[in-house]
Amino acid sequence: MPSNKKEGIIFGLFMCFGMVLIMSVYNMALHGFSSFTVGGVAIQFIITFIVAFIAESLVEPKARKLAFALPYDNSKENNFILAIAICMVPAMVLIMSVYGLILTAFMTGIEGSIFLAYLKIVGLNFIVALPAQLLIVGPCSRRLLIKYIKPAIPKPELNI
Repeated sequence: MPSNKKEGIIFGLFMCFGMVLIMSVYNMALHGFSSFTVGGVAIQFIITFIVAFIAESLVEPKARKLAFALPYDNSKENNFILAIAICMVPAMVLIMSVYGLILTAFMTGIEGSIFLAYLKIVGLNFIVALPAQLLIVGPCSRRLLIKYIKPAIPKPELNI
């Protein structure tokens, strides 16, 4: 887990990149891969990444505060990881589903009720976002943070 502001930003970038990648592929699969171009996908990914990072920056402090307030054994890091995911994923799904609804409206249009379309998008996104966060993106982001960002603890030298 990040231990300072710089590590927190880098960790957030890792998390956003992984979640946007997984959710973008998932949503393209839902709507058919053939309707997308490489350039369009790249531009959409960059814009979605920026929106997700801004949303994550706003949601994360509140989710962290809520996670600390929940009644669980916070002496174990895995409990805190699970608590923060449970607090953060629903909020991010609600926010990013609004973005997805706007994107869908511009790209293909929305038939019927906007509210029902939003509820459908939220449901479809949540069932993938939570497991992706807990099983793939979270563990990979933590490994990347530990391996490449956190300074290695120097081993004591033996003076012989």
